[in-house]
Amino acid sequence: MASRTEPPDSEPSGSATGVSVRPPLLRELLLVAGLFLVYKAGRQVADGHVAEAFRNAHRVWDLERDVRLPGEGAVQSLLLHGETAVHLANTYYAVVHFPATVAFLVWLYLRRPAHYVWSRRILALLTGAALALHLAFPLAPPRLLGAAHLVDTGRIYGPTVYGARPSSDTMANQFAAMPSLHFGWALMVALGLIAATRTRWRWLWLLHPAVTLLVIVGTANHFWLDALVATALLGIALAVVPSPARRARTRAKAGSAPPTGSGVPPVPAGSGSSPVPAGAVGRRHGLVGARR
Repeated sequence: MASRTEPPDSEPSGSATGVSVRPPLLRELLLVAGLFLVYKAGRQVADGHVAEAFRNAHRVWDLERDVRLPGEGAVQSLLLHGETAVHLANTYYAVVHFPATVAFLVWLYLRRPAHYVWSRRILALLTGAALALHLAFPLAPPRLLGAAHLVDTGRIYGPTVYGARPSSDTMANQFAAMPSLHFGWALMVALGLIAATRTRWRWLWLLHPAVTLLVIVGTANHFWLDALVATALLGIALAVVPSPARRARTRAKAGSAPPTGSGVPPVPAGSGSSPVPAGAVGRRHGLVGARR
């Protein structure tokens, strides 16, 4: 049953003017796959800075305590009350991240092409900035930091996506904790769906990044600051890449403005009068002269 507040096959009002053109599927598949492979390769290039990653982890831990952020252990202690809860958190961390983002992009591609292009650009920019930060600031996660006194829930309770020896893990770079793309992508998924839909329930999508935040902190895979930095980078990307609604407003303003050099003077707001056509003043003076 179609929602009363959202047409089933159209972009939300104000999202675009005219027909939204869906990009070629093959090009998009190659583009997204290429971006993913570049990112994975870049994360492996950023690997190997073990000593620096642990020094940075101590700095982040001390900074969080200096600014009085709550300890990550407060969240983890809630999970450790029951094995089922911690197992679900580990599963959410391991399973939901990529499939949710892929499903988000596929749905936008099929149903909201304009929002798909916008979201894909945002995610690419966010991921590229994250990769640059991984190279510049390698960071060990709190589960590997002895001073944090946190449990590596993935290794003890399972499931886990990481190898037993972080320094020799060929599947993932375990020293790329900042920023948290788990949280950054989840937040973009929620914001993208809120922007692309008009149902009154769309704000519930914010539960996805909220749960993700609790999961990444509770499983000790990320510091609070990892999520804060991801949020800041996403905010910059959103400011740089115009949304479909902003592009539509820009086109509407450009379409309503008189062309440059048309001779039509601007009408003061609220005047209620129409602009005087070019040449009308001269014709009026000609009539007056004839009467004389």
